[in-house]
Amino acid sequence: MLRNIHLIEQGRFKLDGGAMYGVVPKSIWNNLNPSDENNMCTWTMRSMIIEEDDKIILIDTGIGNKQDDKFRSHFYPSRDERYLSELNALGFTKEDITDVFITHLHFDHVGGALEKNTRGEIVPTYPNATYWIGEEQWKEAMNPNPREKASFLKENLLPLADMGLVKFIDSHKEVVSFTEHIDMKFLHGHTAGMILPIIKCNHQKIIYAADLIPSSGHIGMPYVMSYDLNPLDTMREKKWLYEFMNQDDIIVFEHGPSIEAATLKKNSKGRTQIDKSGKLDILLQNT
Repeated sequence: MLRNIHLIEQGRFKLDGGAMYGVVPKSIWNNLNPSDENNMCTWTMRSMIIEEDDKIILIDTGIGNKQDDKFRSHFYPSRDERYLSELNALGFTKEDITDVFITHLHFDHVGGALEKNTRGEIVPTYPNATYWIGEEQWKEAMNPNPREKASFLKENLLPLADMGLVKFIDSHKEVVSFTEHIDMKFLHGHTAGMILPIIKCNHQKIIYAADLIPSSGHIGMPYVMSYDLNPLDTMREKKWLYEFMNQDDIIVFEHGPSIEAATLKKNSKGRTQIDKSGKLDILLQNT
């Protein structure tokens, strides 16, 4: 039985605005997420928690706390203990998490799977969890192409495997059903074998969009990140998603700095845009 769905923040970080919006000019995207004097925009790292039967499932883990000063000078991550207080406010501890889905292995999605303890040791952040990773994505991360090499950090990955915490999902299938209410579709525009979690909740679907549509500012078709390996595939995947979603279905934006979730609609020109937006729990109550 699907009991509840929550969103928590794992912190914030900065990325270059031009890289985040691709071919869209700054005169347009700067109105969506204004940049600082260095052209950097602030983004959220937003995780989802799903309570189903005896499982407490976490999707994505943010950057974490173990990166060095050089890394921090590039991305300015802010991860205080807010994520832990939000988790505790829901009635959970880190030890309660049974399963962690990593949508893909870029550092801002998997870095928080491990953390430094008070003795400076690298330990699992969620010590009783199994970490689920797409098999194709793992292979790509172990032998990265030059474009993604800086995003796949071995210190985020190898300890998980060495500790025996990783289980691989067969990403050669288009869709894998993990539980009665959770499907995982594999996409290849942003990176090879990225997981798109689809949660079936009564008459609705909740789509955790990961880096297919990282924020509400990326809904438009041309708004594709320069980080994407295959931008045309991203656009095809976005088109598929918009046709797949019904009017009451909800999309969750992992990196949206202000808008965390929305329902979508077509405007008079047939373009997809936001219908209702706000907090996930409010949208669930009102749809």
